[in-house]
Order: sequence, then C-alpha cells, then structure tokens
Amino acid sequence: MPGLLPIRRAMWKMGGMDAFRLITLRLRVLFALAALLGAGTAAAQTAIVIGGALRMDNDAVWQRIVDEAGGPGQARFAVLATAAANPELSARLIIDVLKRHGAQAEHIPVAPRLEGIDLQRNLNDPALIGKIRASNAVFFSGGAQGFIVDTLQPGGRRTEMLDAIWDVYRRGGVVAGTSAGAAIMSRVMFRDALNVMEVMRGTLREGHEIDRGLGFVGDELFVDQHFLKRGRIGRMLPLMLAKGYRFGLGVEENSAAVVRGDRIDVIGGRGALLVDLRDARSDPALGMFNLRGARLSYLDNGDRHDLRSGVTRPAARKIAAGAPVPIRASARGQSMPSRGPVDTFQPDILGDNRIVQAMSELLQSPATEVRAMAARIRPDATEPRDRTGFVFRLYRGADTQGWIDVDGNAHDVTLLDVRLDIRPVRLPDPNATAPASTVPGAMLVAPAGLR
Repeated sequence: MPGLLPIRRAMWKMGGMDAFRLITLRLRVLFALAALLGAGTAAAQTAIVIGGALRMDNDAVWQRIVDEAGGPGQARFAVLATAAANPELSARLIIDVLKRHGAQAEHIPVAPRLEGIDLQRNLNDPALIGKIRASNAVFFSGGAQGFIVDTLQPGGRRTEMLDAIWDVYRRGGVVAGTSAGAAIMSRVMFRDALNVMEVMRGTLREGHEIDRGLGFVGDELFVDQHFLKRGRIGRMLPLMLAKGYRFGLGVEENSAAVVRGDRIDVIGGRGALLVDLRDARSDPALGMFNLRGARLSYLDNGDRHDLRSGVTRPAARKIAAGAPVPIRASARGQSMPSRGPVDTFQPDILGDNRIVQAMSELLQSPATEVRAMAARIRPDATEPRDRTGFVFRLYRGADTQGWIDVDGNAHDVTLLDVRLDIRPVRLPDPNATAPASTVPGAMLVAPAGLR
C-alpha cells in the first residue's frame, strides 16, 4: 500500500520506539480522517417534518417521503403510532398510503393507547427492535407528542428501541413525522402549550409546556407544526429566546419540510415560516417577552433554503427567463396596482395565516411597515385576567425581497428577510365601562406606545 511506504522507509532510519510513535501518529491521522468522512455521511440523514393534517391524497408529499427512503421497491418503513389516540387505525392508514406509493411498511406496536399489548414487553422486544434496524425509514404518527418521548425516552433516558431508530437515521436513513411526530424532531419540543398567549406572557415550564424532544434536526433548529393555521409564531419566539435557538421552522398543515443537514426543501400545501434570530435582541428590563430584529422568511412549495449560507432558491415556477420575478411585478414585468397607504394596524396577528398575510401585504404595497396585535380580549373565566398584549411590527430591511409565481398566482409567493419587532403593551379592561364617544374596537389602538 502506497500510504505505508513512508513508514517503512522511516523504520530503517530510526529505532523501534520511534517507529512505533510514527505508526501511532499515522493511525491517529487515519482515525481523524475517518471521523471527518463520518461527519460528511451524517449530512445524508434526512428528517421530514410534516405540519399535521396531511391529506392521504397529497401525492407530492407522500411520494417525496418514499423517494427520500430509496424510492418504490427500496423504501422500508417502520411505522410507530405511539402518539395516536387510535394507534391501530392510524398505523393502518399510514401503511396503506406508503404502500400505495411503492414502499414496504410495517407497524411497530408500541403505544400507550394500543389495547391488548404489554407496552414494556413490546418496547424491549428484540424482534421488534430488529425490524426497526432492518428498515431504512421510520414514520411517527400524529397525536400527543408526550406519549412518544415518555415511551421511547422516559426521564430523558434512551431506550434500546430509540437507539435502533437513531441507528437507522445515522446510517443515512429517513425519520419522518406528522403533527406530534414532527414536534419531537427538535432537542426541545412543545409538550402541552395550546394557549399561545400564555406562552407569550411567560408560562414556559419544563415538563409542562415544554419538554425534551428526540433531536433529529440537530441543536440549532427548532421546529413546530400546525404553524400558520394556529398562529404558533407567538409560542415559537419565546421558546427560541429561552433555549438559545438561532433558527426556527414552523411547518404548516398539509405541508412538509425535508431537512438534510443545513438544507431545507419545502413541499406541499401552504409552506413553512423560517425564523432567524441570529441578529435579534431582547431587553430584559421590560420584564416580559420582547424582541427586536428577528428575520422572517416564508418558504412555499418547491422553495429551497440553506441555513449555513442563508441562500434561498425559489421554486422554478417563480423564475422567468432565468431570473426571479419580483413580488411587486406582474408576469409582464409591470408594477402591481398600488393599494394606497397600507401602514395599518391588524387586530389579530395570531389568526389563521395572518403572519404571512401581513408579510405579503408589506411587500406588495408601498407600506414601510405593518403593525398588528396579539391579545386575548375576552379571557376565559378559568384564566387570570392578564391584560398584557403584544404589538408586532413588521418592516423592511435592506435585503427584504420576495417572488411570485410567473403566472400571477398571488398566493404562491416567497418572502425573505422581513424584519420583526415585538413589545408588550397594557390593554384596557374589556369589562370596564367605555365612554359614550368611544368607537367600538378603538381600545386596541388606544394604549400609549402602540403607535
């Protein structure tokens, strides 16, 4: 072997101990190179984060899941419906659609709500663990993500079955999950935080609202699901600040993000929102959640983003004659009709898709900023009457840009690097008697500092 020749020559010129040291040094170099090659192989690991409510007829997403696992005839899935309320039904539906797209798939019956099994026996069954290791992909169903981590990682300790799943992933396999199965992809996850406003107001307890995830997407990326539909931007940002995350990815329903190393491909329905907090700041003196300088990017079906370089490649349908079509231009290159002043105040930024609508409004108009409110105006009887709200200010940066479908589909957009500031405000008591001259709804813009 050529690589050994220098060692042989050197051994003639030095004593045995020196020769041994040289061989040891060379072996260390070889091991270091092997480690580097192993790190390169890790980039082939693929996590598929599905935003929940994935339709069985969403062929684009299902086929991509199968293709990432080797394609028809090669993809072999272990399906875990651990989170599901009806594990047997959930597993059967997932297996049927995977098989329809050319994959092999088998149910791994490990779920707290699965009747007629001994959960601990199945969890430690060598035959079931072997079936996972023989797979090249694992699929987690939706349901309650707490069931997944409590079963596979009780008290933060990995079970042998979870080790088997990691073995599949590390050798270049696929781990896919929808809804609860997507929530577990980060090292930290939301466990039970349905009330977004309470998270913004500071309720973020370990073991309650948040918990350990399984960490398939790495240490720097936080993921959430059902994101735009349920206004979960409001809970993602406080968690990212609290846990030191640089990037957040909120995947919408009936959509998916394929995460391979630093690359993110968005597919399906309504896309995903990417949050970048590398340049963001927070002022602890305010005493409540606040944020300045966050960057938001909306990635649609077919868009690709690289976290390391920060470069986004819009989908091909947004490219005309080799160049992106700016969002403020029509397919003919003419300016879109002006909507007039749009420096407006929107009352519910946490509503269905409202954050993306506000971003699009900003880029498709002459407005320099758009402001909106996050607030619970009529608190439930069981909740404290906390009258803290939050003002969202979306504005342009020097690199803010966007693209639109060349066919003029106003809903098919890519929006990059919109800036976001958030600060707390005190709202009037909705039960207080208002002066007769008060215009209904004006209380939202009345508090000092809102403007």
